[in-house]
Amino acid sequence: MISVSRRSAVEPFHAMDILAEATRRRQAGRPVISMAVGQPGHPAPRVARKAAEKALAHGRIGYTDALGLMELRKALAKSYERRHGLAVDPARIVVTTGSSAGFNLAFLALFDQGDAVAIARPGYPAYRAILSALGLKVVEIPVTAETGHTLTPESLEAAQREHDVRLKGVLLASPANPTGTVTSRAQLETLYRYCGDNGISLISDEIYHGLTYGSEETTALEFGDNAVIINSFSKYYCMTGWRIGWMVVPDNLARVIECLGQSLYISAPELSQIAAIAALEAGDVLEEYKASYAANREFLMERLPALGLPLLSPMDGAFYAYVDATRYTNDSMEFAKRMLAEIDVAVTPGLDFDPVNGHLALRLSYAGTMQEMQDAADRMARWLS
Repeated sequence: MISVSRRSAVEPFHAMDILAEATRRRQAGRPVISMAVGQPGHPAPRVARKAAEKALAHGRIGYTDALGLMELRKALAKSYERRHGLAVDPARIVVTTGSSAGFNLAFLALFDQGDAVAIARPGYPAYRAILSALGLKVVEIPVTAETGHTLTPESLEAAQREHDVRLKGVLLASPANPTGTVTSRAQLETLYRYCGDNGISLISDEIYHGLTYGSEETTALEFGDNAVIINSFSKYYCMTGWRIGWMVVPDNLARVIECLGQSLYISAPELSQIAAIAALEAGDVLEEYKASYAANREFLMERLPALGLPLLSPMDGAFYAYVDATRYTNDSMEFAKRMLAEIDVAVTPGLDFDPVNGHLALRLSYAGTMQEMQDAADRMARWLS
């Protein structure tokens, strides 16, 4: 029997397992409402789809430069100027096969095997899985109301003492998955300065930018060029299946990441890059999409606590509610499976995001329609009563 590497022994992404079962039930004719995965209920903007159709009809789709189409990189630079008032050199922008490829490239470019990298707990499970598979030491740091639900210099110092390590990297998402936390401008700048002063590489996950509700939306680029920014067209631009994202990197990393990308991915899909150029000009439509998430958010902020599922963190950004399920269960995985089996509502067990306390929590995505939110809440109310 062929052997299996130790590095491949990562935990499954339970949200995807739940999604797979929800899909099977839907195909069998069940009236499933999925609140399990962070996938917008809206399609890619029409202008993006039309650009792709035109390219398919009239163009030859092939490889591009490993760094991506220059037209897209220049368009992204203009987007930073428009949204943040920043001048970003397109030479520092790397187009990637989704944000997932961006994380792989960043971890490979910045860290050596055995290096310690800090992430927030609760946090996106793929961070932990990719870091572990690459032979890096994952330092999970709990984020609570006391820390503003984000990483702080004080929490990083405490973690280094507790784990007897010197951090080589810090990965922070804002808005965050699953908590919806938006790290304030002051907090992010403090973290940026701390990392710079202590020789720690900062990776800023900004894939939910565009999806904030009254909170500050800050890119780490506002404080200088000494961070790696990872972003994606999946969330705000509603292009999950197109697998297209980007990075903004310091000057000295661009060629390093280009060489890695040439061997690992060759290039991001050209068709998706063409569509992404058009999507950057779809602001009015995208803001309409965002307004629908905002309405869903307002509804769930009231309805979930009334169902006995109080919020564990403010729903400031992204499109998730992270809730306390202890009134009903101490096994969120079993609870989520029963909810799907008995009322056809799919949610994600908190165990995905927090291996310590996640058995007491659930994450619900509100990226669908208002009707779906209302129907799901009504089903849950009858089931939990």
